[in-house]
Amino acid sequence: MGVGQGTRSNHLTHGPIFDGYEAVRNRLPKAGAGGACRSARDLSDIADLYDVFLLDAFGVLNIGETAIPDAPGRIADLQAAGKRVLVVSNAAGFPQTKLMEKYARLGFDFASEDVITSRKALLAALQPDSTYWGVMANPALGREDLEGLSFDFLEEDAQVYAAVDGFLLIGSGIWTETRQVLLEEALLANPRPVHVGNPDIAAPRESGASREPGYWAHRLADRTGVSPVFHGKPYLGIYDLVAQHLGRRLDRRVVMVGDSLHTDVLGGQVAGVATALITSHGLLRDADPDAAICDSGIRPDHILATT
Repeated sequence: MGVGQGTRSNHLTHGPIFDGYEAVRNRLPKAGAGGACRSARDLSDIADLYDVFLLDAFGVLNIGETAIPDAPGRIADLQAAGKRVLVVSNAAGFPQTKLMEKYARLGFDFASEDVITSRKALLAALQPDSTYWGVMANPALGREDLEGLSFDFLEEDAQVYAAVDGFLLIGSGIWTETRQVLLEEALLANPRPVHVGNPDIAAPRESGASREPGYWAHRLADRTGVSPVFHGKPYLGIYDLVAQHLGRRLDRRVVMVGDSLHTDVLGGQVAGVATALITSHGLLRDADPDAAICDSGIRPDHILATT
């Protein structure tokens, strides 16, 4: 069963993104027991319960290039109250400096070391060696953070797809059907490792949802039989980086805040932290959150209307 072909969900209730995640549940970590789904207005209502707040970006801090209303002020209030506030994002396609410029432009004040991305998780997992990689990413964003890798960008040259030792799916902003076919044909002819730096199937933007590297990775897995290795939420590796950075074990005084049941809430459960689902922005803004929780079996501790 391919991406977007799940049988349990209702397109009118949840939408194709929910269906896509449900269709690939066999490749996601298993859900934990789940939380009580207590409703609250925003982060200020749960601030006293937690010492550390892990925030998804898209759907929590911003939609595309626009900050969610009141989010910068509310995050500043948490920081002023002495809370540790980290961004934990699957934004693998962007170099760290560009992300920091974006958050500053949107009105957020984060230290660079407090922004932990799936790009960092991917690079931490790759062994420094002579592997020659083919990379799905936008060349216009440069090679920052990737200087230790031997690689070429994947474009329209079939010889590159044939020559590389493996593939890194980092950013799909300019990925095309033509390039996807070249990738799938190369893997069918010669199966090689595929590492995915962004497990998201989609991300909310001003004009709708984008197809992220996870979408293309699950599609190639369905069509080639190659099993990708995913780095980022909901997989544990990115939370290991969080724990290392904090210098403490992740526990129930830490809360993961996100707009996605299948990445943020599920990932928080895998990491053993509390979870909060944002419903008015992001992936569930036009859906029935209660029905989505029921159908997925992924239960957050808190349901927040907004950040």
